[in-house]
Formats: sequence, C-alpha cells, structure tokens
Amino acid sequence: MSSTTLPAAPPDAAPVPRATRVITPARLLPWLMLAPSLAVLVVITGYPLVRMLWLSVHEYERAQLLGVPAPFVGLDNYVATLTDERFWAVTARSFVFMLVCVAVTITAGTLVALLLMRLGPVMRLVLSIGMLLAWAMPPLAAMLVWGWIFDTQYGVVNHVLTSLTGDDWMGHSWLISPLSFFAVAALVIVWGAIPFVAFTLYAGFTQIPGEVLEAAQLDGASARQRFASVQVPYVRTIYVVVIVLSMIWDLKVFTQIFVLQGIGGVKARTSTLGVYIYEMGMAQGHYGAASAIAVIFTIIMLAISAYYVRATIREEQL
Repeated sequence: MSSTTLPAAPPDAAPVPRATRVITPARLLPWLMLAPSLAVLVVITGYPLVRMLWLSVHEYERAQLLGVPAPFVGLDNYVATLTDERFWAVTARSFVFMLVCVAVTITAGTLVALLLMRLGPVMRLVLSIGMLLAWAMPPLAAMLVWGWIFDTQYGVVNHVLTSLTGDDWMGHSWLISPLSFFAVAALVIVWGAIPFVAFTLYAGFTQIPGEVLEAAQLDGASARQRFASVQVPYVRTIYVVVIVLSMIWDLKVFTQIFVLQGIGGVKARTSTLGVYIYEMGMAQGHYGAASAIAVIFTIIMLAISAYYVRATIREEQL
C-alpha cells in the first residue's frame, strides 16, 4: 500500500496574511444606533463616578461650597474610614441586616410562588393584584402607612396587642430599641420585596415540564423531595439572580431606614451604610470622607455583582 507525502513548504515562503476585518456601514449601524443611549449613560453614570473619586482624595468640606479650593489629601480619607470603628460597626450591621432580609425574602417568595401554582385562576389573580400594588407603591408612601401602623400613641399594632393581651401597649415605641427597630425595617423591606421574588420564581416554576414532576411523583417522591430534587435545580439560575439582586437592594437600602429614624429611631445605633454616607456628607458636611465611604461601598457592590456576572456568563456558555 503506497503512501503519498505532501511536499514541504519552502523555508523562505512568506506567511499567509490574516484576513483584515473590513469596517462596513452594516457593522457601524448598530453602534450608531446605540451611540445616543451610550452617551446618556456615560454622562449620567460616568460624571458622578468621576466626581465621587475626585472628592474622595480631597478634603472637601462645607467651606469648599463657598469657593475655597479643596486641598488634595491622597488616600487619607480612605485610611481614616478604614480605621474608624463606627464605619466597621455600620458595615457589620448593614451586612447582618441584609442577610436576614434576603433569607426571609427568598423563603417567603418561594412559598408565595408555590402557592400561586396551587391556587385557582380567580384567587391567583386576586393575590397577584395585591402583590403588584405592594410592589408598585413608592417606598416613601409605604413608609407613611407603616409609620402609622407602628405609631407609639395611635398605632394599629399597639391597639391590637392591647385588645388581645389586656395589657396597656399604648405608648410603647417599637423604634427606640435597635432590635425592634430593625425588626420593623425588615418587615417593611421584605413586604416590598416579596412580589418580585414570587413572580420571578413563579415564572420559572411554570416552565418545568409537567412530565418530569409526574415521573418523580410516580417514583414515590414526596412534595418536599420533588421541590428539592426537581424544581430547585431547574430554577437554580433564577435563584442566583434573585438572591444577588436582593443582596444589592437590601445592602443599599436608604429610604426605609431614614424615614424610620425620623419617626423615632436612634440614628447612632440604627444607621446602615446608605444612611451613614448621607450623614457624613449632607448632615455633617464631610463630603470627602463621605465620597471615600461611597467608593468603598461601590467596590463592595461590584464584588457582589461579579459573582452574578460570572454565573450568567457560565450559564450562557453551557
């Protein structure tokens, strides 16, 4: 059996040039259509970010608002922030509060999503409308209602507890103690976050093939086993999305904490990162220090978002 040998290329042969990518109007058209949106995004997001970085390396106080030049201090604001015990106390408090809110929100949202799958069309519509109303309500308007519910003198909660227990709860403040303050804040935040989690998980659960669940049921799997072994793996990516988004939203919460502090909370013992940055900047006038805290906070948020981005890219590559 004969074999043929291909002739070797001469040693002085010129390398084959790579095909050059020709820029055609068809390739430029998508970028031209995106250019206005990208320009607006750069202006709205880019300028505040650059301004925040500039302020964080300058000693920018209230006097600079009158035209006094801000002295450059380098990383002094960052060093002062990272060596401040109150910053670490506020950060730890914010993370603990975030973890509790996320855990309760995901658990309650999962239960509501499973409930939506079992309800009939009429009750499902009623529950969906109720959750949409809660989700669509502006946080400030919602806080006015919740503030009235937990009001010290005329609150519904105190009135109901007085009627049920026979003790006099009228005049009891739910916001003086940090523990009860954050319990009320967590209730308000979870109440507003459950609709998004429930609707998102419900949409994922409805995409699970019915034959898979029926096969698991015929094999003797209980409802809990079907949920843990079939439903959760099918919507694992959705769980990653809602958990990461809930972590970001609950970590940067501001309106609920700020309003509750105005109603009766002790600011020094109940501030979270968002409120703490506002206090340092707007209340005390330390804009440079507040910007340094905001930069550190942004890095934390980017670190949390990085996991979500990696998980999304990994799922798209599979």
